[in-house]
Amino acid sequence: MIYKKTFIYKPEEYEAEKASNSYLMSLVVFIVGLPLPFVNLLSSYFFYIGNRKGTYFVRWHCIHALLAQLFLFLINTLCFLWAIAIIVDLTTINNLFITYTITILIFNLAGFIASVYSAVQIRKRIHVEWWFFGSLTNLICKV
Repeated sequence: MIYKKTFIYKPEEYEAEKASNSYLMSLVVFIVGLPLPFVNLLSSYFFYIGNRKGTYFVRWHCIHALLAQLFLFLINTLCFLWAIAIIVDLTTINNLFITYTITILIFNLAGFIASVYSAVQIRKRIHVEWWFFGSLTNLICKV
């Protein structure tokens, strides 16, 4: 679930663009590095590093996108390693693997849609928070 929130501070155009790019960049890298789960996480991390001294609005959204990518990285990595184990014949395909893979696909699709939605709203200077990640970002990101 995504919540629209209002900052007391109204971000400038360049801030909205940078914050929006933190979500868009992970989408572009997702398409390029689809089979490798760490590529999105690295790209989000380096984008955060490049903008960590930016305004609070930009920094907040960079951390928010990074946390979402960290979550997807963890669940995607497990699926990736499980698939590799099946390929090298260490285990067999079973119902649990198929169920987990379908669940991962749903999470990735939801993350993709939420990232596009967030990027569009933030570009309009509307602050959005994702369920769980918004509260976690508020704990991490300091003014």
